[in-house]
Amino acid sequence: MSAKASPEQRVHQSPADILSERRVAGNKPQAAFSAALLLLIVVFASMLGWADRAVAQDVSTPNFWDQRQRSTKPVIEPRERIRFLTSTDYPPFNFLDARGRLGGFNVDLARAICEELDLVDRCQIEARPFAELVPLLEKGEAEAVIAGVAITPESRRRLAFTESYLRYPARFVTRKAAPLAEPIGQALAGRAVGTVEGSAHAAMLDAFFPGIRRVGFGDRAKALSALKSGAVDTVFGDGIDLSFWLESEAADGCCAFSGGPYLSDRFLGEGLSIALARKDADLAKAFDYAIGQVVAKGTFSELLLRYFPVSAF
Repeated sequence: MSAKASPEQRVHQSPADILSERRVAGNKPQAAFSAALLLLIVVFASMLGWADRAVAQDVSTPNFWDQRQRSTKPVIEPRERIRFLTSTDYPPFNFLDARGRLGGFNVDLARAICEELDLVDRCQIEARPFAELVPLLEKGEAEAVIAGVAITPESRRRLAFTESYLRYPARFVTRKAAPLAEPIGQALAGRAVGTVEGSAHAAMLDAFFPGIRRVGFGDRAKALSALKSGAVDTVFGDGIDLSFWLESEAADGCCAFSGGPYLSDRFLGEGLSIALARKDADLAKAFDYAIGQVVAKGTFSELLLRYFPVSAF
């Protein structure tokens, strides 16, 4: 219930390491238009009923978000405040910056939602330890949690959720000198594919690319080290983490994404969503409207480009 949504069950790089690499890499928007297009596809894929299977995205058909859809701005019941709770240990989604100020993708998204709903004067964003977030929400001491609360059958019985606003993509990463050609399934024949042993990505790889030569490693760093040395031909893992690694000093410009991205509710979960109390299902729908507006106006893509140096999609 209180676990963070994550495809690798957080067995890979720690949040502190991710933020450290992000600071080294800097914010370098690359191929802004294509990145924005890809991200729009992935963000709203779940709203259109994607099946529980791995899906390789084709950016030539950006038809997942119905631009003809029109919705009326919701009327929010009078409230003295709308308090968002988040944590500080999940960069780049939520963290404290060098000056000790709360920041991150989730924090800026919450602010954008409040602006779309004309609630800036009533919105508050507060950081607490992750383990305290859901209990505080259920006690009525907050209206929303935007910090990666896992969406599970149990959590759905106890909480209301917005639609997922970001999915975790799985990606193959290869050395730049030896990319994988499409179709990936054929390109993997005879190749050594590294994964973190026991991870969701290892299980996903076995299910959707049967018969490949998978090589398990104890952690992400060992798998990527093997990739750089040529001990494996590719590594399959969390696209978001891998996007930061690609721009890090550790990668040293060695590698790039090949194929994908790949999504699967079964193995990677339903992604990131805002959690609310069960009684606030109407407020969740209002947040959905606001997120739709944030996407349509391009603000969502701007936030993604700000916090992710290389598109994970």
